[in-house]
Amino acid sequence: MGFPVIRQRRLRASAELRRLVCQTKVSVDDLVYPLFTCPGKGVKEPIASMAGCFHFSPDRIAEEAAEVASLGIPAVLLFGLPEQKDESGSEAYAEDSTVCRAIRQIKKAVPELLVITDVCLCAYTDHGHCGLIKDGKIDNDPTLELLAKMALAHAQAGADMVAPSDMMDGRIGKMRSVLDAAGFSDTPIMSYAAKYASAYYGPFREAAHSAPEEGDRKSYQMDPGNSREALREMELDLEEGADILMVKPALSYLDIICRVADAFDVPIAAYNVSGEYMMVQAAAEQGLIDRDAVLMETLISIKRAGADIIITYFAKDAARVLRG
Repeated sequence: MGFPVIRQRRLRASAELRRLVCQTKVSVDDLVYPLFTCPGKGVKEPIASMAGCFHFSPDRIAEEAAEVASLGIPAVLLFGLPEQKDESGSEAYAEDSTVCRAIRQIKKAVPELLVITDVCLCAYTDHGHCGLIKDGKIDNDPTLELLAKMALAHAQAGADMVAPSDMMDGRIGKMRSVLDAAGFSDTPIMSYAAKYASAYYGPFREAAHSAPEEGDRKSYQMDPGNSREALREMELDLEEGADILMVKPALSYLDIICRVADAFDVPIAAYNVSGEYMMVQAAAEQGLIDRDAVLMETLISIKRAGADIIITYFAKDAARVLRG
């Protein structure tokens, strides 16, 4: 039996009728809001490259987290900036890092809000790459030790979930074994499993001060032309212990979201990244589009493709639209 056809051709269909027959719906429960924490005290500083987003020092970030929770958004994804960068990104895995202090503040103020932490070295290394460098190449296996230490530090600080975004080979298995050995077997891992070497990351790299000093990340992030590789990467991450798989970016990779949602019976996340966000913001600022309508259409397209979780800088705006 096919989906019923609505025969009435009114000039304006009722909202109730539209809700009744709508096949794809975005809920506030689908959303994760990214947050940026930085060193210092009393800091709430606008991010120049990302309109409406801010850097928060750990003592101020709980205020933002409380607003996020009040809108019904279930989770935040936390990114951090270090006080100092060095060759090995040592602040990334320090027990008193900016991120660890921010986790504690958020969990103290809003214990019901899920705190997911990004696990990667790029914002902490002086060269801006996601792994250690040796002889001009990414040194994969020693990097795994540091990423696992970073994940453990976050879990010990109170993070509810860790999200490795580095794209090193074997990082999920290493992280899982270290977390399990330390008593954090219940801490899930959301893997950036299909993270493409995308040009859409520009505004974020400005925000996180994480652009590479030399070269690019094409040797360890995925080629935009590859789809079968995404399935292989995700299968490997699942075998190593990943609980949730992510596709990043979202809009230019809706086909990938669809393929992996069909292939794997686990939650699929998609990251509506900074470049996608700022294209909508810039067009709206010029009066070319209805911002709220476009942001909701964007999120619906990601959900329709098969994403269960949408990480987006539009989360607060979408929550307000859904309420209204």
